[in-house]
Amino acid sequence: MATINKEIEAKIQSLSDTEKLKLVDSILMQLDKPDPEIDRIWAEEARNRWQAYKAGKLETVSYEKDS
Repeated sequence: MATINKEIEAKIQSLSDTEKLKLVDSILMQLDKPDPEIDRIWAEEARNRWQAYKAGKLETVSYEKDS
């Protein structure tokens, strides 16, 4: 495995900065997979906040007032 890593490192060093950035972006995209459980939790939170807003249970601040 160490030999493969050294070979990869050598190839990476020969890349231009733009090519390295594209490689990093590609790797990060592969690591950043959606998590259905987190999506479910956020959807539930959004529904709860919306219901609380509609029921008048949330204190709100107008955009104009906050700016």
